[in-house]
Parts: sequence; C-alpha cells; structure tokens
Amino acid sequence: MDKIILHITTRHEWEAALKQGSYKPEMFDVEDFIHCSTLEQVVDTANKFFKDEADLVLLCINSKKVKGEIVYENLVGGEKMYPHIYAPLNTDAVERVIDFHPAADGHFQYPEALNLLFK
Repeated sequence: MDKIILHITTRHEWEAALKQGSYKPEMFDVEDFIHCSTLEQVVDTANKFFKDEADLVLLCINSKKVKGEIVYENLVGGEKMYPHIYAPLNTDAVERVIDFHPAADGHFQYPEALNLLFK
C-alpha cells in the first residue's frame, strides 16, 4: 500500500474544507467514499474524468494519517485497484496541495512537483 495517495478536487472545494476541518466531495453523500488514485493512476484518472477542467488541485494524502478506512478496490470491474476513503477526509492528512492544470489540448500530464514526494 502506498503511503501517499492522491485526490483531484477544485481549489474552491479544498479551501472550503480547510475552513471546516474536513473534506467531503460533492458525491460523498451518494457514494459514501472519496475516490483517490495512486501515483501511477492519477493522470489517467484526470484525463478520464476532468479533461479541460481548470482550477484543479491534487491533494497529496498521507494514508497513515487518514482517520477513515482506506480500501483498495475496483467497483466497476477491472484489474486496477483504486484507494477509496470511507469517511470525510481530515485535512491534517493532506501533506501537500499541488496545482493541477491541463495542457493546451485539455489533457493532463504528470506534475513535476510530485517528484519531491515520491523520491
């Protein structure tokens, strides 16, 4: 299991979470978990679900500090296992927030700032 897992959100949602002390994405009340990705998955996830979206950030989450349960699973059928957090995210588990913008063609690329966390 990776120590750092990643979650994509908007800067606005993250700033609101900082004021509240916990983060709960819009779909949490429907799905009961927070979608996350590993380092290897995050660019594919961004390109599949967030193409052309601006003002996004990557939350770099220390999985050892997360108060809720983290389950690696695939709920849509497939072999890739994705980390899901089954509770609102305590903001103190987020070690770094990285701006995450698409390139001119709307696609995302691996942000160089992640290299510091995964060396």
